[in-house]
Amino acid sequence: MQCPCKSEKKLSECCGPIIDGQRQAETAEQLMRARYSAYTQVNMDFIEQTHDPETKSHIDMQSSREWAESTTWTGLEIIETKDGGVGDEIGTVLFQATFETDEGVQHHHELSQFTKRNGQWFFSDAIDPTIRTVVRSEPKIGRNDPCSCGSGKKFKKCCGNK
Repeated sequence: MQCPCKSEKKLSECCGPIIDGQRQAETAEQLMRARYSAYTQVNMDFIEQTHDPETKSHIDMQSSREWAESTTWTGLEIIETKDGGVGDEIGTVLFQATFETDEGVQHHHELSQFTKRNGQWFFSDAIDPTIRTVVRSEPKIGRNDPCSCGSGKKFKKCCGNK
């Protein structure tokens, strides 16, 4: 059987031994792939065991189980891995998982954060990579500041009043 993580390896040579506890993930990406494969098998014990003890209280295992059970997992694409190697203590994996539900084909895009504790990798948090923080190139103009157009009026009575 091919590994669900799309590594083009057999499950028994890829994520299977990690999920079964025969060996630990050596990198953050290996743990990411194994967690995806565990979701395809609805192996929520592995998902819970590999969640960082410091953030484990933030997960709703029942909802995660229901999501995994109601989903047909169809693909995993690793987009970028930063750090998370054998000698690292933290790492991130940007990925997209494709799946089907009653609502049709869907995509889950995530930047997963991983932490190594006592030599073992754990999933610690996730960020939606589509949400971007706005960074201004210039300071924000306050309502009572002089207008940037040079009129000499307060911003709120000039360009801020449009």
